[in-house]
Amino acid sequence: MKIYEIKDCEDGSGKGVLLFFEKAKEFLIELVEDMDEWTAPLLFSGLVKKGIFTVPRDLSRAWVEERVIPSGRQNINDILTHHHLKEYDEMKLLELSEGRCSQDTLYIRKIEELPDFVLNRMRTNISEFVILNEASALCIFADETIRKIPIDKSEVFIEVRNNPKLLESGKVGCGGYYVTFNDSIDIPASVLYNAGVPVPLTRSDVITFIQKNVLDTTQSCKLLNCSRQNLSYLVKQESLLAAKSDVNGSLFMKGDVLRNMW
Repeated sequence: MKIYEIKDCEDGSGKGVLLFFEKAKEFLIELVEDMDEWTAPLLFSGLVKKGIFTVPRDLSRAWVEERVIPSGRQNINDILTHHHLKEYDEMKLLELSEGRCSQDTLYIRKIEELPDFVLNRMRTNISEFVILNEASALCIFADETIRKIPIDKSEVFIEVRNNPKLLESGKVGCGGYYVTFNDSIDIPASVLYNAGVPVPLTRSDVITFIQKNVLDTTQSCKLLNCSRQNLSYLVKQESLLAAKSDVNGSLFMKGDVLRNMW
């Protein structure tokens, strides 16, 4: 992940932070809270008016696209060649221009560490998300808390709850900032956090439970002192329920795996 401070060249004030998730090529902007709808960047004034300072990925990308040469420009290949770019790359073009735009006085400056206000907000980002059944979903957040959210009774899932296939496609989005369904409908982590009912467990509790109670085939055969064939027979006879079949090697939390895709 690359981090850029968004600054105003008129007074030197910081307006926020632009996050770029390199592998996923996704953008996300965190605005500072000491602004109102009149001092916020025009594109985000509506969000700030509502007290929303974490900008969704679609609007974050729109802000970036306002500040770079569009890919469909007639002489784009000449421009890329001039800047020694082999292909169109929004982030590299944004860096070359320092994110400057004729519509405002903002620019970006690369920084190495996340500001405290961003780190504090990220504590309620999502680590794990799973649909338990048609009636509820479970979220584990970065602050270790676990919350259960009613699907059928909450407005949070209104766009997806009547489509089982779409509902099951839900996964944690870049940085844990949202849950996305079919990579087209996003629900912000903050919305899920506020809508959830706290469960008196932590992420560490869940991992400890898995570590101590989930066995692979080899471990199960050793505990039962039987062969793999015997174990397979027990499963077929439904004397033994396989929590997850076709597992090779180690077991990982899905959210941890997804983080390596961003």
